[in-house]
Amino acid sequence: MKSWISRLAFGLAAACTALGTQAQQTEIVVDYAIPDLFKEVHEAIAKEFMARNPQYKVTFRAPAPGYEEATQNALRQAVTNQLPDVSYQGLNRQRIFVDRNLAVELTPFVQKEKNWPSMGYDPALMSLGQVKGRQYGMGFSLSTPIIYYNADLVRRAGGDPASFPSTWEGIFALARKISALEGKPSGMHYDWDITGNWMWQALVFSNGGTMLTADEKKVSFDGAAGQKAIETLAAMVRDGTMRDVSQATALQDFISGTLGIWAHSTSRLGGVTKQVGSRFDLRTAPFPVGGNGARLPAGGNVAMMFAKDPRKQAAAWDYMKFATGPTGATMMVKATGYFPANLLPSQDAKLLGEFYKASPNHVTAIRQLPMLTAWYAFPGDNGLKITDVIKDHLQSVVSKSTPPGDALKTMARDVQVLLPR
Repeated sequence: MKSWISRLAFGLAAACTALGTQAQQTEIVVDYAIPDLFKEVHEAIAKEFMARNPQYKVTFRAPAPGYEEATQNALRQAVTNQLPDVSYQGLNRQRIFVDRNLAVELTPFVQKEKNWPSMGYDPALMSLGQVKGRQYGMGFSLSTPIIYYNADLVRRAGGDPASFPSTWEGIFALARKISALEGKPSGMHYDWDITGNWMWQALVFSNGGTMLTADEKKVSFDGAAGQKAIETLAAMVRDGTMRDVSQATALQDFISGTLGIWAHSTSRLGGVTKQVGSRFDLRTAPFPVGGNGARLPAGGNVAMMFAKDPRKQAAAWDYMKFATGPTGATMMVKATGYFPANLLPSQDAKLLGEFYKASPNHVTAIRQLPMLTAWYAFPGDNGLKITDVIKDHLQSVVSKSTPPGDALKTMARDVQVLLPR
């Protein structure tokens, strides 16, 4: 009898404890974009975070398909006062939330951390989450544009996989040889339409150009660097055998071994590596650059805080630190092709030290870090519209419906009209 009563009492006590813990949990509402890249890793990070911090409950909203959609969703949620506590936004979309006074500045939270200098957050990489010199984003996943190539096709075409061309002209010549092989594989593809005009910016920045003048009042991508960039894009179709196909088609062709050279973000390296498996010898090469002041735009996203309640903010900050810290960063890198804004994992053999030693394809992006610059965000209320305008004009070059020089001139004119006056 006593044993039965003891067991009952113990069970009731455990149930009460569980209910008490659940009642005291603080919910952290989170949203993010691009679920095919991030769904599994976000859920895994949240699961580990909650296991270590049972006082918190992370709840995800339905993810947006891309960064533009994620921004539009958040702007609509702001109108109805339904913003999430934490939102992962593209690096080039932070500005719009700061300009509208929706993002919470993170500097006070950083300043309260007694051991911040030893927590692995590199100042240069942290600067990618700054707007007007103030911290609003915590880098979660960062990337650079790189070249993926099928080393087997390169060999068959007479090339040396260990000495991949470092110029676009060399890449075009190799692509033509690949496309002439038996079976007619496609030579190359450049994913020019990646979200936020990122790959267009890469072509301009890699030639030493900028999007706007320093005062942000006038278009500058129509200068010498932009002219070189638009001519390079046109040459990809004319000389490099590039077809006018979607990103999804190019990705599938590359994975299946029927596309030799593919220019894309490091973001898909993890997934592509798994999908290719042993089908062919997959390698990566640096993005071709030229000209004085050559830079490359940092891609990826940051965790931003939208929570206004102090209790929610404290919870959101704990979650953001975990997701962007050593554990979260390690999980993110291994699941994708991005690199972290936190340096500790790469210095620890148990985290990413050994991983990078065994994964030379991932090191390509790391070596481009000294060239990193911000993914540019156009000022004013027309920032998203400008992205669409540029994309439409670039499409006309890829489809060969407009000469590159004419497309650049019209694109500059149309963007200028949309800038704040």
